[in-house]
Amino acid sequence: MHKGLLGRKFGMSSLFSPEGKQVPVTVLQVGPCVVTQIKTRATDGYDAVQVGFLEKKPSRVNKPLQGHFRNSGGQAYTALTEMAVDDPSEYSPGQTLTADVVFQVGDLVDVSGFSKGRGFTGVIKRWGFHGGKATHGSMFHRAPGSMGASATPSKIIKGRKLPGHHGNRRVTVRNLEVVDMRPEENLMIVKGAVPGGKNGLLEVQKPKIVRKR
Repeated sequence: MHKGLLGRKFGMSSLFSPEGKQVPVTVLQVGPCVVTQIKTRATDGYDAVQVGFLEKKPSRVNKPLQGHFRNSGGQAYTALTEMAVDDPSEYSPGQTLTADVVFQVGDLVDVSGFSKGRGFTGVIKRWGFHGGKATHGSMFHRAPGSMGASATPSKIIKGRKLPGHHGNRRVTVRNLEVVDMRPEENLMIVKGAVPGGKNGLLEVQKPKIVRKR
């Protein structure tokens, strides 16, 4: 059984349930993915398949990758990843995997991607600090504030929340419900939000841990 595919985020929208409730959803393009390599426990120590997503010109990749893609038909791909499988013998290089074969309406999925990068941000935006008074003459608006330790130990303790790089990290949102599938367009519509911006690359997998909703 295949457990996941690569996809990308098209954007957010909303649907109405039969009860008339507005449901926030995210539209994803999931697949088609092509098997580019097969990993087995005998040769690699684990069972998995490597899949490619989003075709690109073979001339746009280096010679080692051109040779790698030659085993699956010669077509090059923008993104590659490995997905765990139960039985690698069910797959062959060049095989195409689509979302409707792996997922169905009503399934729960885990969606992983990189969050939007926001650069260097202060403590209010990065950590949600309240900040100081906004009144005239306050002199304390968006600064971190006191964080020292006086005479002992005379240093800032490790782990304090400080300004710094915000976003652009791998985030996984778990147990999102698949509310609609449109196989002819390779589209999957899931309830809720997923990481990243428009056209961001995602991994969509069956959940390792199913939480009660």
